[in-house]
Amino acid sequence: MVEITLTDQNFKDEIAKNKLILVDFWAVWCPPCQMLGPIVEEVAKEVEGQAAVGKLNVDENPQTAADFKVMSIPTVILFKDGKVFEQAVGLRNKEYYLGLVKKARSGK
Repeated sequence: MVEITLTDQNFKDEIAKNKLILVDFWAVWCPPCQMLGPIVEEVAKEVEGQAAVGKLNVDENPQTAADFKVMSIPTVILFKDGKVFEQAVGLRNKEYYLGLVKKARSGK
């Protein structure tokens, strides 16, 4: 499995153990989230070995969504060394997310 299923219970541990992790905050009822799903899967395959990719269902895990002030979905947050590196709200293309990972890896 390329993507990590994140929950309120495992979120902090997964963020801590992955130097770089892209997290998709989503919900089943959200059409843009459903459109983003396949894009996130493609990104996960392309960045395998460079960054982890996780998904967090905001309806099932409201505490983590609240902790990061996720008010609109889809929201994608890239964490580097356990801290928020960049946050994007709304549907973006695959190249955008790949660019975030590249930027974080290059340290710029």
